Amino acid sequence: MLKKGDKRVIRGWVFYDWANSVYNLVISSAIFPIFYENVTTARFLEDKGLKELPEGMMVTVNFFGLELSSSVLLSYVLSASFLIVSFLSPMLSGVADFSGNKKRFLQFFCYLGAAACMSLFFFKKVPIEVGMLSVFLASIGFWNSLVFYNAFLPEIAEPEEHDRISARGYSMGYFGSMILLVICLMIIMLVDKKYTNVSFLLVGLWWVGFSQITYRVLPNNVYNKPRTSGILWKGFRSLKNVFSEFRKTYRLKRYLIAFFFFNTGVQTVMLMAVIFAKKEIDWSNGGGDSGLIISILLIQILGALGAFIMSRLSGVIGNIRTLGISVTIWIGICAAGYFVKTPTQFYFLAATVGLVMGGVQSVARSTYSKFLPETQDHASYFSFYDATEKIGIVIGTFSFGFLEELFGSIRYSVFSVAIFFVLGLVALFFVPKKEKALTTSK
Repeated sequence: MLKKGDKRVIRGWVFYDWANSVYNLVISSAIFPIFYENVTTARFLEDKGLKELPEGMMVTVNFFGLELSSSVLLSYVLSASFLIVSFLSPMLSGVADFSGNKKRFLQFFCYLGAAACMSLFFFKKVPIEVGMLSVFLASIGFWNSLVFYNAFLPEIAEPEEHDRISARGYSMGYFGSMILLVICLMIIMLVDKKYTNVSFLLVGLWWVGFSQITYRVLPNNVYNKPRTSGILWKGFRSLKNVFSEFRKTYRLKRYLIAFFFFNTGVQTVMLMAVIFAKKEIDWSNGGGDSGLIISILLIQILGALGAFIMSRLSGVIGNIRTLGISVTIWIGICAAGYFVKTPTQFYFLAATVGLVMGGVQSVARSTYSKFLPETQDHASYFSFYDATEKIGIVIGTFSFGFLEELFGSIRYSVFSVAIFFVLGLVALFFVPKKEKALTTSK
């Protein structure tokens, strides 16, 4: 049995945030979206025989015979990956809980995601369909690994420590990813832009390399589950039992409803903000792509600070009130985002996003962990959290892309994000302070 509160184990667990957050920053938020837009734009101009993009003309790509906006294609591919994750994580988590193999599943998806990131090195030279397959698999690897990683939190620490440790993980992730981003920027700006794709190799190596610190200290079978045959079927049965218990909880279910809405907004902003800024902000007097990446760095720095502030605030006024304040600020961000046009305006908006982004993610994770009943099936319970998150992202990114395609402007997509935050804020008011019906695993 793993002893809760072991500082060595907690440090090892936190280091996975340091290891994997480079995917979120370099691939999801900063360098790859810009690289993707530049590559698809260059291909579009070459196909059309143009030297520069005429004002008002939308960049499209041919994907299996379909002509789609480049940003719409990216949002659809990400939506598809999240849909796969939302189905895979509950099924595999039941198997992981029954067999005690959470660590092995964590490793598998870590290596899958890292390998897919490294394959993006060839994105410019391969057909768009092959390149988007790498994007698809990298997303599956990253997000599916998190359900097994997050499931260790209630096993390594007592509930009163969850806010602090969760915030520490996110802060480590922000700082670690900033270091690699700076290294990548040095390669791009000081060596040559043509080496931008080297960044994707570095992401995979960083992710795999630093995750070994986590794997060295995290046990694979916390509750010493015996080896047995028929693991797949018994794993599904275990998940079914956990789901029956979950349905009897009251506070946990109410919280997941609120989480579904406000986290859909958060993740959609994180995934699509750079594409929005690349298309809608005039960067000719704002440093170009470098100015855009600087704004991403600003978000990372303030994200670490925000995670720390929110964890302290939750200890004073409670987790739900803290989340309510954060979501309210997010609604204001969406309203302002529709009108942002200049780099300076975007920098101010990015600073505000940074302050609430790390905090809302950190407190959201620790709140769910604290609301769990006494159980040994943490991966199964966190799979509901994970599936809720991914289904929300599917809807969020799809809505974002669909509204752009429908209205011909990505600015209208901001409205869909604001609606998710409003619904999330309303749902938070219905989360009770205490659990009304608490059950335990057998």
